Amino acid sequence: MAVPIEPEAAGGRDIVGAVLKACALLEKFGADRPVWTLNELTSASGMNKTTVYRLMATLIHAGWVDRTAEGAYRIAMPVFEIGSAALSKLDIRAAAKPFMAELAATFGNTAYLMVPAEQGAVCIDLLEGRNSLVVAGINIGSVMPYHAAAGPVVMLAHSKVLRDKWITTDLPAITDRTITDVDQLVEHLDAIAQAGYSLSNSDYLPGVAAVGAPILGKDGSVVASISVGGRAEEFEGDALAEMIAQVCDAGARITRIMQALPRG
Repeated sequence: MAVPIEPEAAGGRDIVGAVLKACALLEKFGADRPVWTLNELTSASGMNKTTVYRLMATLIHAGWVDRTAEGAYRIAMPVFEIGSAALSKLDIRAAAKPFMAELAATFGNTAYLMVPAEQGAVCIDLLEGRNSLVVAGINIGSVMPYHAAAGPVVMLAHSKVLRDKWITTDLPAITDRTITDVDQLVEHLDAIAQAGYSLSNSDYLPGVAAVGAPILGKDGSVVASISVGGRAEEFEGDALAEMIAQVCDAGARITRIMQALPRG
């Protein structure tokens, strides 16, 4: 959508590399070391000083990092889990890549891979199809609320841990179609868990629809979601039924791959 990424494109590899480098920098921050200077981060990370400066400037722009009065860096919100999630899910990204490519090629829309983190669903990969809708705000590294859009919602539906933490009486209405009433949301999530997939339409971005399926780990917990999103008018009738079937199949097949991997 906003950033085209082809499976073997050099630009795509550069973007992924930058995300992982940014995650590596974020992982340096912790309760025992909440503030770092540019020189300290450069030395600890082994990266070029210019690269560290550029990545930290991007993280500041994204609202994840602040500058202290002395010019050092500190975390602006608790995103330690987000950096860890992106790095620890590299096996999922590799396993999901061919299925994402197939979905993007078959339907012409954008395929997404998201993982759960403390602050929301983190997009760790995406592949665009031929008809992809340009949508600002959903890129690799984007953090999305769990109660809107197909990928985040399907993880929320299949995780009691996420439900207990996320469902509150003050959920924000992102659009006029976002479900914020607790009882209505729980009923919606129960139906999704029963069906095995989620379908969204304009609840996160007006005019944008998506289908999502969960990816489960060895213990049955949610480790990721795979989804396809695009123009709402393309998510209707037989085309929608076929999309649901193939997204669910992709989620189930990636789940089998992940569950067959040795424990790390």
